[in-house]
Amino acid sequence: MEVEVADLYATNAGPIDGSVLYDQDKHVSTAVWEGQERGALRCHEHTSKLDQWTLTHKQIELVQKAGFGYLRSIPAISLDNPLISALVERWRRETNTFHLNVGEMTVTLKDVALLLGLAIDGDPVIGITYTACSSVCEKYLGKAPESGYTSGGMVKLSWLKEFFSHCPENASMEVIEQHTRAYLLYLVGSTIFSTTTGNKVPVMYLPLFANFEQCGRYAWGAAALAFLYRALGNASLKTQSTISGCLTLLQCWSYFYLNIGRPKLNHDPMRDQFPFVLRWKGKQSGPTANRDVIFYRKALDSLKPSDVEWLPYRSMDSTVIPEDIKSTLILGRSKTMLICFDKAERHLPNRCLRQYGMLQSVPEHVEHWERKSRGVDGGVNLSGKMESELSEWMDRHLHIVEGYDEVDENEYIQWYLKITRRFVGRPISLSSEFQRTNAGLRDIAHIADTFATDGLDADQIESISRIRLIAHECLRDQFGSPAIVPATPQVELGKRVRGKERVRRKGSGKRLRRDEDDDAVQYNAASEDEQPQFYGAAMKIEELQLSQVDREPDQSQIYALDNEVNSVLLIHADGDNGGENLHLCDANFEMDQSALASAAGEENNEEPRLISAEVNNEELKHAAGEVNKELKHLASENNSEEAGHLASEVNNEELKHSADAVIKEELNQVNGDENAEQMDATNNEVHDVQPSDISKEVDDSQLSGASHEIKNTSPSDASLEANNSDHVT
Repeated sequence: MEVEVADLYATNAGPIDGSVLYDQDKHVSTAVWEGQERGALRCHEHTSKLDQWTLTHKQIELVQKAGFGYLRSIPAISLDNPLISALVERWRRETNTFHLNVGEMTVTLKDVALLLGLAIDGDPVIGITYTACSSVCEKYLGKAPESGYTSGGMVKLSWLKEFFSHCPENASMEVIEQHTRAYLLYLVGSTIFSTTTGNKVPVMYLPLFANFEQCGRYAWGAAALAFLYRALGNASLKTQSTISGCLTLLQCWSYFYLNIGRPKLNHDPMRDQFPFVLRWKGKQSGPTANRDVIFYRKALDSLKPSDVEWLPYRSMDSTVIPEDIKSTLILGRSKTMLICFDKAERHLPNRCLRQYGMLQSVPEHVEHWERKSRGVDGGVNLSGKMESELSEWMDRHLHIVEGYDEVDENEYIQWYLKITRRFVGRPISLSSEFQRTNAGLRDIAHIADTFATDGLDADQIESISRIRLIAHECLRDQFGSPAIVPATPQVELGKRVRGKERVRRKGSGKRLRRDEDDDAVQYNAASEDEQPQFYGAAMKIEELQLSQVDREPDQSQIYALDNEVNSVLLIHADGDNGGENLHLCDANFEMDQSALASAAGEENNEEPRLISAEVNNEELKHAAGEVNKELKHLASENNSEEAGHLASEVNNEELKHSADAVIKEELNQVNGDENAEQMDATNNEVHDVQPSDISKEVDDSQLSGASHEIKNTSPSDASLEANNSDHVT
């Protein structure tokens, strides 16, 4: 039973129960599972030039009164894009939580308060939207931007910095306030409300900065979390390639909770500073050359409870937390709605009770809700369109979640594993799953072909016929050629040729050797732990044998070689360019793009010929396997004459014809129709080698030797040798 459960999770990443993660088809993890890598996200945060603003003492006082004194003190932190991208792959917008192997976790209101020092209690951040900048900038900044600095209701950050980063020393109070509002707009546009546009910020926040004292009463921390939740949800969709929001908050949250990519801290005798993000000031993760998205994905896929710090702030000095922040931390457990203008997101701490030191029980079902795109027409006050969300925020103090003393967390884990996405990267490679599916289809086709229909009624016979038809159609669709069903069910799955092997060819009296010392692209077979873009079944042509005295291939060996050919065909059939072949590689393996391009024939003019030669070798091996099966069958019947006759029929023309078909098909797929001349030239070159050298060697030595041996071998001896055979060399 344990084996069945393990196998289920190895081939089905989940969710088994789709009642919670109902948007799985849209999620990036679905694309990754299918081999479609999108790489690291482009992370938009613009804190690098904040230190170029020069604020007067009066401006600093106004910034503190507005509630942004701590946010202003946070320096620019180098973002780890691969880490952020891997976290996004685990984010689920259905629950606004990270779905990790150890359970759900999330960035809470408490985290925002302690990490950024922003208020998580107060009035909701909502107001009037704008589709033009001129009037609102003129009113609150005393200056309207030129058309080149605006885009709809957004203004460029560079314009704010150019005209407001230095306030005159003898400026009037009105000018000081205008410059301070410009700074606050730049500050929130660079940090908590950064957008995917890269360098713009909506001017709709400006009216909230009109009165600095009133500005300090807004729940800017709750708005920042709503914005981050929405940004994470959008970035988790497989169609997205960027992420915005307060990524410093996200990255430092990960540093506190997860021992993945965390920088090493120097033991500083000084007390902790507030906000707690400053703990990671100037800290780097060290060498990150190998820390790509796949590195972090594997770490998250194999996350253990020991890698999680559920209560990371216990080690921090609580005396540095301001009283106004400390008094509101209870709202970190409020099940409420977070609001930032048109963005309303659910805060669900009941799903992450362990982050509050409580035992986790099975949480109540999350209501299925669609995030609607709200109108942003100029002059529209969103308060009238978000009455239910605002009402929920107003009742935030009434919905503080509580834990239970008697909770069986094993029950939670069993429930959680059914509703979650257990893996993002594949524990088993796409190629291995393809081989297993191929084996199953062949077995089904064989059973259907050999199933006795005597005594069955018409409906049963029709069902058997339909099963046979479906199986053969699937095999034909996969490989682009008529399905060949083996005579006996396959027991052993296809095995690969391991290690680095050479492809040798003859031509014009010269032999080209390609080994690991050459500059040409090498075809490397890999182990189960490493799934490269493709694993060629290249082997030495001289080693191709149709029969051996003491090593006759059994059915499983022929099937293994056939799998290698089919896998190569499938990979090349996936597309004309190297980038598309990424869909068939394992998500856990990273391959250099140049090597991929070379394998597709984009960088090396010799490559299409090499691919054709390799597939040609495989076709010859397949033909050899079919002959071997017949010879083995005839040997078991002690029919030497018929075996000799069959051997004589395997001539150069048949092998040449087989090579023709495969070469032409592969070159069409690799190079396209415009390279037909190169295809013909390649055919001629390969044929100059194959019929005269290989086929002759096969016909004159291999088959004749096999026939001679069969004539002098008893049926019992031949059967014994077949049973003791190894792989075809």
